[in-house]
Amino acid sequence: MSSKINWLIENSKPGMLVLQSWLSKNGVSPSLAGSYRKSAWLNKLSAGLYVRAGREQQWQDVLACLQSQANVAVHLAGLSSLECQGRSHYLPLHSEKVWLSLAPDARLPTWFSRLTGHDAYVMSTIKLANVNDKDLVQMDIQSEKIWVSSQELAILEVLEAVPKQISFEHAGELFQGLVNLSPRRLQSLLERYKSVKTKRLFLFLARYYNHAWLKRLDEDKIDLGAGRRQIVKGGRFDTRYQITVPANFNLELQ
Repeated sequence: MSSKINWLIENSKPGMLVLQSWLSKNGVSPSLAGSYRKSAWLNKLSAGLYVRAGREQQWQDVLACLQSQANVAVHLAGLSSLECQGRSHYLPLHSEKVWLSLAPDARLPTWFSRLTGHDAYVMSTIKLANVNDKDLVQMDIQSEKIWVSSQELAILEVLEAVPKQISFEHAGELFQGLVNLSPRRLQSLLERYKSVKTKRLFLFLARYYNHAWLKRLDEDKIDLGAGRRQIVKGGRFDTRYQITVPANFNLELQ
């Protein structure tokens, strides 16, 4: 067995997506990849894209390929990130769309939509002025090393999606369970987060559920903008944060 096929076996596993650009970088030419295809080591999915034979690719394989081979600034976000970190007990990830967040200047390769279809994902653009190394964490998800939102960033991404992709009530249930968030990380994120509406909703829910870490946040350093914001239609207006929320979420009665 040639050294290159040994390299392929050692550096990939069944179901892993493999880009020709990555193969070429490691000495596997298109013609050699074609030979591996004929030998049933690789299956061709589209131009320049293969999958290691032996297992159908999953979303983890797609995201790992985007991050490690295509070098796309994308991460597992929102509800999917919370679920993978054991913080979402209501809707199992395998029956839901996968949440991804892209850097503002990031572009997904053409094979992404052809392979998966955008209907399988909740796509968003990250709302941070800049991303630092504490905003994301690397996790081992079914043997793939994947960058995901920290819990602190993930809940902001969830609130950003209220009410289009997730209901206010579901977001509230998720928020209620986040009792051990890092105040320092939250402060940094809230000072850099661009969406005024999301930051107001975050602080509203933090007070509504009376999380202990709220006492260590400095609201004076967080830009909450001016004017009213509507979160849900036909709800109750919260005077402190000037947002419209469901009538049963009454902070003034807490």
